[in-house]
Amino acid sequence: MTILRARPAPTLAVVAALAAAVTATGTAVLVVPAAAAQGCRVDYTPNQWPGGFTANVKVTPGDSAVSSWTVTWTYAGDERVTNGWNATVSQSGSTVTARNMSYNGSIPAGGATEFGVQGTYGTSGGSPSGFSLNGVPCNGTGPTPTTGVPTTPPPTTPPPTTPPPTTPPPTTPPPTTPPPTTPPPTTPPPTTPPPVGCAGAVLCDGFENQTGSTPSGDWTVVNPDCSGAGTATIDTTTAHSGSRAVRINGAAGYCNHVFIRSTKNLSSVGSVRYGRIWVRHTTAQPTDHTTMMAMADAADGNRDLRMGGQNAALQWNRASDDATLPEQSPAGVAQSVPLPTNRWTCLEFMVDGSAGQLRTWLDGTAIAGLTADGVPTHDIDGQWYNRTWRPQLTDLKLGWESYGNGADTLWYDDVAVGSSRIGC
Repeated sequence: MTILRARPAPTLAVVAALAAAVTATGTAVLVVPAAAAQGCRVDYTPNQWPGGFTANVKVTPGDSAVSSWTVTWTYAGDERVTNGWNATVSQSGSTVTARNMSYNGSIPAGGATEFGVQGTYGTSGGSPSGFSLNGVPCNGTGPTPTTGVPTTPPPTTPPPTTPPPTTPPPTTPPPTTPPPTTPPPTTPPPTTPPPVGCAGAVLCDGFENQTGSTPSGDWTVVNPDCSGAGTATIDTTTAHSGSRAVRINGAAGYCNHVFIRSTKNLSSVGSVRYGRIWVRHTTAQPTDHTTMMAMADAADGNRDLRMGGQNAALQWNRASDDATLPEQSPAGVAQSVPLPTNRWTCLEFMVDGSAGQLRTWLDGTAIAGLTADGVPTHDIDGQWYNRTWRPQLTDLKLGWESYGNGADTLWYDDVAVGSSRIGC
């Protein structure tokens, strides 16, 4: 509901001008610019990689409740939105319009809701602008200028002085939105910022205690199925923090599997497992299936739950039945993102064995296509829930498997596993 504010009566000059307009055209239109609602705010938080991006958008109507909402903004570059979740999103030219779903249209006074978009770009124009909610400019932006018949003076109450949003640092808590068109899960992820570091983690390792060239001590090198050209070494030239990281030279071809496996007892983590891994790699993910992280599942014949990629985007995969998250349809793959190359990226995950749920964050942003929320959704986790899934994870392996084409060089650092969110 938009608040309509009282305005001064038109002056005689304005009335005369309107009368002239009626005489000339037969019709007079009084255009009244809308004042920004008190506290109206739209926060746009992007996660960008070369050629693509996702963004979480938080809508806060301010002092008045709304029963439905339409949010618009304008890109300064050639960004094109290809997909959205928790909203129906369209784009005309550089202007994007997002409308609420059936389950999230009502926002109470002082409340907020969130939705997300995914897209591509050739040349980014920087931060978007011109945010509005139900036609009312937000974030301190004044009314849009109008032309034609003179208008009444602007309202005497100035627009809010709330500063425009700034891009938050990577430690901003990720959005808690569910996958597209799915009602919010009954057990939402944490809504408070996760602690930084390794608070409460059972496994916390930056590899600084490694003294040789081959991982040892808390880690052992393993070659599932067969060994070949893949290698795992301690690297002192490239690290996320400190002076050491693990380097994986991942070769193409099925028999070049190589991983480092934690020797720590991870059984005390319990049924809910959170992980945080800093990873860097050199080569864009190929179309073929690859794996870069695996965890044995005692409830699935000790077959691995695998994180890797397929069709040039991140995916989860079950070794027992080859189910993927998201489904490998074009619409499903579009709900995931590629792993950025040539920079350190914070990968987080949560696996809830008792509820059979899984969530994934990349640089603090939740990835809709890498979310299994317990409710089968076509293109996302419909295939994942083709059977009951209650994982019991027992280990952690980091490395590289290629099942066809796809060689890569990867570094892993600052690895942590615990029973609560660890954060980046």
